[in-house]
Amino acid sequence: MLINQVSKATGLTKKAIEYYTLEGLISPLVLDNGYRDFSENDIEVLNKISVLRKLDISVDEIKSILSDKSNTALQVISIQKELNFQREIAKKAILGKLSSGEPYSKITEELQVIEKSKTITEKLLEAFPGYFGRFICLHFARFLNEPIKTESQQAAYETIITFLDNVPSISLPEDLQEYLIEGTKNIRTAQITEMIENTKRSIENPDDFLSENKEILEQYLAFKQSEDYKQSPAYKIMKLMKEFNSTSGYYDIFIPAIRQLSSSYSEYYRQMEIANEKLLAQYPEIDKMNNQN
Repeated sequence: MLINQVSKATGLTKKAIEYYTLEGLISPLVLDNGYRDFSENDIEVLNKISVLRKLDISVDEIKSILSDKSNTALQVISIQKELNFQREIAKKAILGKLSSGEPYSKITEELQVIEKSKTITEKLLEAFPGYFGRFICLHFARFLNEPIKTESQQAAYETIITFLDNVPSISLPEDLQEYLIEGTKNIRTAQITEMIENTKRSIENPDDFLSENKEILEQYLAFKQSEDYKQSPAYKIMKLMKEFNSTSGYYDIFIPAIRQLSSSYSEYYRQMEIANEKLLAQYPEIDKMNNQN
């Protein structure tokens, strides 16, 4: 198919098609007369590009999406867009404050919060692969809205950045990578956010949670102690993640630094400890399971 036909089929201008060809997003066959022959696959890719560009996805981002068969790149970009949207809302609110006479000095402090939050969340997405990166990023993003006012907070921020810049990659065997990709490919940002909110509600009222979910918890614990689970890919991934968190400094460096940086996360962590104590008191077998793992 020649470029005029491609333009009609995709709704893209010839200039745009030529640009995407030059960028290497498509590679049409060059005929003896110098004309380019676009395949059906080229048309399909151009239609994808058209959709993604209308969603304000950059050409570099589109390259990563098209080369990623697991769809992970698109999932990461989706979260980045969600966080960017939240930041734009915050900036709009700041503009409103400026128009109402708020001092620029105070506004500068709020902007620094936004920028530092962006830095940490983007590095979290880079440091942790696939679903884990998406979950951890959204989990911590909600605690990164406090200004840095003390030297200890600044030191904590620098510790976090250094940790994320140097944390080793998580190495999962190929079969476990495929299992993780397949099992999480349909989990959307909204679903992750809902899971995080459910966890938040459960630790805020641990007694109610334990009482209302007694049957489900007992079934879950029985499954976790079963041989089927211990032979499953989910168990192997969990074990590898636990080992990674223990050896990488996630528990010893990252978590203490986040607690120092964010008072809201420190309070959340305290509530998590209380909820965990209540859970272990009611189900002491969990402690034994954790030691065995």
